[in-house]
Amino acid sequence: MKPALSLLILIAGFALYIIGSASLYSVSETEQVIITQFGKPVGETIKDAGLHVKTPFIQHVNRFDKRVLEWDGPPVNMPTKDKLYIVVDSFARWRISDPRVFFENLRDERTAQSRLTDILGSETRNVIARHDFIEAVRNTKDRKVVREAAAEGAVASIADARLGTMPPINKGRAELEKEIFANAAPKVKGFGIELMDLRFKRINYTPAVSQTIYQRMVSERTQIAERFKSEGAGEAAKILGQRERDLKLIESEAYRKVQEVEGAADAKASEIYAKAYNGSPESTELFEFLKTMEAYKTIITPDTSLILSTDSRFLRYLKSSEEPTAKNTTGSASADPLKSLPSLLDMVKAP
Repeated sequence: MKPALSLLILIAGFALYIIGSASLYSVSETEQVIITQFGKPVGETIKDAGLHVKTPFIQHVNRFDKRVLEWDGPPVNMPTKDKLYIVVDSFARWRISDPRVFFENLRDERTAQSRLTDILGSETRNVIARHDFIEAVRNTKDRKVVREAAAEGAVASIADARLGTMPPINKGRAELEKEIFANAAPKVKGFGIELMDLRFKRINYTPAVSQTIYQRMVSERTQIAERFKSEGAGEAAKILGQRERDLKLIESEAYRKVQEVEGAADAKASEIYAKAYNGSPESTELFEFLKTMEAYKTIITPDTSLILSTDSRFLRYLKSSEEPTAKNTTGSASADPLKSLPSLLDMVKAP
């Protein structure tokens, strides 16, 4: 009798454990629960953390996250208003605001992620298609480009002029994000989802367009580099020209000073010569003789032909030494101190 009673008690205890386990469930701080009976939600959403009771074996616990969830959409190719094809990569934050509606429409988070991709991707494509590309990449309307000041009088190149002016925008990137958010939030709300924020992660050209853009950027940078090179060459030429002018000025000033010194020296030498050779008639005659000899040496060369009259004073030392060449100051013939010197004709006639 006792063994049968013990077995009965054991079976009853096990049955009570099974029924208690199927009837009790716990809810954590990060969860919210929907109870379904035969696949249909019953009762209110349970959001309070703790231990709760349900009908065992009939009702089922469906748990949903109460925290802010992440949606990271795939990069999508889409055209802009100005016919540029770009790749837009965006992300969003959302949470389950109405678990009952969420369960009835989407069942789980994986389905919700797929539906968010469809809705947010579609709204992003619609907004991007209504605006130019510059609207999606800029935020500040009055942005100024800081660039190096061009040299005075220099003509700016086409590329440099483009760098100096920013295309005007009407809205900007932040406004486009708000527009996408405003359009998508009501649509996802019908699925029990609250869209909390949406932002662009990255916007880029498609690979086909990127290569063309890079080539254009290289061309513009090359034009700017060539402008700087030409300006540098102009400055170098200006410096070299200034150096040449300064050098010519220094040389001309030095030449002027040299000429002044030489002129002063020649004047001083002439004064010394004048004092030396004007002391007496003999010294004057000696001076004339020396200068005439120097003139002969310079003028009469092997390839020189002279046609002069016989009474030319230039030929007086080429004539016979017997002819008087000077008179004294009283008017009477005086003895020539050079009379004893042979003339060039005498030297030629001499055997």
